[in-house]
Amino acid sequence: MFDGYLADGLVALHVAYVAFIVLGQLLILAGLVFRWQWVRNFWFRLAHLIAIAIVAVEAAFNYTCPLTTLEYYLRERAGQQPSAESFIGRLMQAFIVHDWPPWVFNASHITFGFLVLLTFVLARPRWPWTARHECIPATSPRR
Repeated sequence: MFDGYLADGLVALHVAYVAFIVLGQLLILAGLVFRWQWVRNFWFRLAHLIAIAIVAVEAAFNYTCPLTTLEYYLRERAGQQPSAESFIGRLMQAFIVHDWPPWVFNASHITFGFLVLLTFVLARPRWPWTARHECIPATSPRR
């Protein structure tokens, strides 16, 4: 029984991971348009790039996501029937109700990964080691 709750928690973590990638890219693009400086934060952009790179590499090598594998294992231990579809397949099915073959999802993961990489290169983040130091006027000494 507890394993079913763990599997549900894993699904929530998976949703958060996907949301970070998709919403992160939308916010980066909007931030470039509206000149939001926080979207050029190096650590945010690096984490975003690594997150989609993991997904794209899994898709390129047709590797099942470890979160999905662990979810299936926990569901089986809880006596629940795991779905035959991938996590993203189930998630997308819920949103767009299309029965697309797995290669479509793999191609979309890889394409989205290239979009994030292209954004990273063309709209570079502020590198922390080359940050501009603004001159702060010295305060006059007290007398």
